[in-house]
Amino acid sequence: MIDSHAHLNDEQFADDIPEVAARARAAGVMTIINVGSNLESSEKAVQLADTFDEMYAVVGLHPHEASDLTLNLLKRLRELAAHPRVVALGETGLDYYYEYSTRSEQQTAFREQLSLADELSLPVVIHSRDATKDTVDIVREAAATPCVLHCFSGSWETASEYLDMGHVLSFAGPITFNNARRLRETAAKVPLDRVLIETDCPYLAPVPHRGKRNEPAFVKHVAAKLAELHDRPVEIIREITMANTRKFFRIQEV
Repeated sequence: MIDSHAHLNDEQFADDIPEVAARARAAGVMTIINVGSNLESSEKAVQLADTFDEMYAVVGLHPHEASDLTLNLLKRLRELAAHPRVVALGETGLDYYYEYSTRSEQQTAFREQLSLADELSLPVVIHSRDATKDTVDIVREAAATPCVLHCFSGSWETASEYLDMGHVLSFAGPITFNNARRLRETAAKVPLDRVLIETDCPYLAPVPHRGKRNEPAFVKHVAAKLAELHDRPVEIIREITMANTRKFFRIQEV
């Protein structure tokens, strides 16, 4: 398996990353993609990718941090993105639930990172919360840039819009939650060749670990639920999502 979206660069993992990585390997997780949310966490993601052979990095500015956008920050992201173990830009996007940055600041930072991704021929990892229409509209503007909607939690109608544009969806722990019936119905309809799996650790731990610190080893529970929803053997789901992730991020098989 591949955990397509993790945050081992988060301070919650400051003391035990080697142990977390070992548990992931024991669970069958062969690759972990650590995603940045600001400059510091992006640099940490790159450092981890340099340290652990199974790790790759995504660098970018989360919508919560959009007010920090400057030309110097974009320049530094461009420098980080040149690293051979950086496979995408993000996570970027829109979050109108918290609005830690204004909507205008978020939209500007989103567009700037999509533009940078196009310049560098990199895919983009997108966060969207309570901002469906604006996210869809801005993604549509950047039609040539491959995107993954990380931790997708939207409706089938929204999923269809992204799929029609050629993008992919990533599912995480919430598809295992008892109150996520509509999300599971959506996940069951998405073609398997357009699906990735992730943990978004340390957040959103799946059942049976809900409420605990999440970690890459737990992505096996997301794979198992997806297998159940599609009525396919879990081994097939693992193989398909691993191939999809390698294709999307252009990661060579080793």
